[in-house]
Amino acid sequence: MKSKKTGGAVHPIRRTAAWSRSIPGGRDGRRKLVIALVDRVGSGLWASVSVLYFTYVSELSLAQVGTLAAAAGAIGIAGAPLGGKLADRFPITRILLIVQLLRALASCALLTTDHYALLIAFSAVGSLGDRAASILTKLYATRVAGPDRVRYQAFHRTIANAGWALGGLAAAAALALGTTSAYQWLLAGDALSFVVSALLTLRCGEPASPSRTVTGSKHTAPTTRPANPWRDRTYLAYVATETVLFLDDAMFKVGLPLWIAHASNAPNGLAPLLMVLNNVMVVALQVPLARFGTTTAAARNLLLPLSLAFGLGGLAMALAATGGALTATLLLTAAAAAFTTAEMLHATISWELSVALAPDTAQGAYLGVHGLAQSVQRTFGPLAVTAAIATGPAGWATFGTVIALTCAVQHRVIRARLARTPLSVPPVTVSEH
Repeated sequence: MKSKKTGGAVHPIRRTAAWSRSIPGGRDGRRKLVIALVDRVGSGLWASVSVLYFTYVSELSLAQVGTLAAAAGAIGIAGAPLGGKLADRFPITRILLIVQLLRALASCALLTTDHYALLIAFSAVGSLGDRAASILTKLYATRVAGPDRVRYQAFHRTIANAGWALGGLAAAAALALGTTSAYQWLLAGDALSFVVSALLTLRCGEPASPSRTVTGSKHTAPTTRPANPWRDRTYLAYVATETVLFLDDAMFKVGLPLWIAHASNAPNGLAPLLMVLNNVMVVALQVPLARFGTTTAAARNLLLPLSLAFGLGGLAMALAATGGALTATLLLTAAAAAFTTAEMLHATISWELSVALAPDTAQGAYLGVHGLAQSVQRTFGPLAVTAAIATGPAGWATFGTVIALTCAVQHRVIRARLARTPLSVPPVTVSEH
């Protein structure tokens, strides 16, 4: 049946189909976006209540909850390089399937015990799976989307943020009940999302891999020794600067809420509203912004406006402590908008440069090392943010300036490498199905 037009407007079905066709990666790319939505809805259910679950259901003390989170996060750091290394040797869809099932088992296991050591162990396994899944998903996007990988990642991030918000809203509604069962059902929902994601992964085709060849029905590693990211000083320096640029994550989770509560005259209710602003901006603007970083040179050039966004964000945070309620609210809103802009710009830059700087035959290993930047930031980022809070307005001005200067450092660090490797798109190899 043909689509209809009403008053010159495009029919919703036709508009939806056109939007779907605009997504890079074909059918497998679209399936992976559905998986991302399911995965993030489950993560949104759990992430927003995990601390409360351990406090009220497992009856842990504040110190125990903090130690558990720190230990799980530290162990989870290994997930990124491990997942990337495996993806260079084995089909990525199989590894993703195993990782999703591992995450589901870890979530279910938390429901079976209140023993502190076991809670740490199960949380660590879940964290390990989370970080591995993040890198494997990025690598899958790199392979399935080819030259459109940055644009595809923008769609992926938009869908993931929407899923996270939906999960968070569902968790907020469930918490209104305030019962132990409500917390347990949220954790069960998280586990179920991983099982569904694993089942959907079974329907995804295996993308082409520059690091492996296909002989008959067997996958074999290349005969030449692949490049080692741990011996690549330029890439390691790049990853070190990435660790600093990922601090926008700690800003929204720790910096803004604590600064609002302890050092500004803005109402405490502003904190969740700024989180909403962050999600809305990402959903609305991430895909449009991605077109400014679709080539390696363009992505590197975005480091300059990125440094400006970080600098303005830090300045707005510093000034927010000097005014009344209305002034503080406006400045904190401006800071949230600046850091969200920085978050989106950095995501676009990172998607392109982390792949462009990696050899084709060791993409998994290199992206795994790159994943350490975000993992390390999640462990130590809150400390950097609380240090800025403790120092006062001058601390925030310094915080923004240091990150802005790090953008300039990264811009220079990668210059020589990119001059030798001008192509941002890896060659296409045999497709594996």
